[in-house]
Amino acid sequence: MAGTTLCFDFGNTRQKYAVFKGAELQEVILLEDIFPATIEKVLAEYRPGKTILSSVMNHDPAVEDILQAGGGFHKLSHLTNLPFTTPVGKPSTIGADRLALVAAAVNLFPRRNNLAIALGTAITYNFVNRNHEFLGGGISPGMEMRFRSLRDYTAKLPLVQEDWNFPLVGYDTVTNITSGVILGMAKEIDGFIDAYKERYGNFNVLLTGGNSSYFVPHLKNKIFADQNLIFKGLYAISECN
Repeated sequence: MAGTTLCFDFGNTRQKYAVFKGAELQEVILLEDIFPATIEKVLAEYRPGKTILSSVMNHDPAVEDILQAGGGFHKLSHLTNLPFTTPVGKPSTIGADRLALVAAAVNLFPRRNNLAIALGTAITYNFVNRNHEFLGGGISPGMEMRFRSLRDYTAKLPLVQEDWNFPLVGYDTVTNITSGVILGMAKEIDGFIDAYKERYGNFNVLLTGGNSSYFVPHLKNKIFADQNLIFKGLYAISECN
C-alpha cells in the first residue's frame, strides 16, 4: 500500500498542505490557521510516513517540533539535498518556495532549460538551465500587492478586487485599474519570457499560482500551467531526503 506524504506550504498570504498517496496528489487543503494544535490534528487524521515543510513566513517553532515528532520530517532550506545546484552568491537567501518550484521543473522536464513563474504575493521568475543549475531570476509585486499599492499610495483611488471580465480600454476607475494591473502583469510576464528567449533559445515555461489559469488567455507565449507545481516539487524533494 502506498504511503502518505504531507507537503506543507506556508506562504505569505495562504498556508496550505497537499496529500500524496505514493506519488499521486490526492488533494490540496487550505489551512485556516497554522497553530500547533491545528497541525497536530492534520497529522492525527492522515498519519503520514513523511512530511516536508516549505515556509517563507515567521511561524511558531513548535510547529516544526510537532512535525519532527511525527517522524519522517524535512524542512526545506538551502541545506536540503536538491536535484539541482544553486551556483549563486548567497544560496541561503533563496526562498524555500522557489527551491520547490525549480525542483518541480527539473522533475517534470529534466535536462531542459526551464523558467518557472509563480503568481503569489509576489511574482517570482526562476530559471534553471539544462545542466540543472538554478541561476536565479527575478521578483516583482503580485496582483493583490499592485491593487493595494494603488489604494495605499494615492489619495482617491479605491481598492479594486480582481475581475477577469474586463475591457482593454477601461471606461471607469475600476475597469481602468483592473485592465492596468492584470494586463500589465501579463505583458510583464510575456516580456520576461521574450527576454529569456533571446538569451537562451528554446526552453519550457511553467506557470503556477492560484490565478495562473486565468492569466493563460492573456499571454501570447506557450506555457505549461499547473496550480499545484510547488507541491509536486515538494514531493520530489521529499523523495531525495
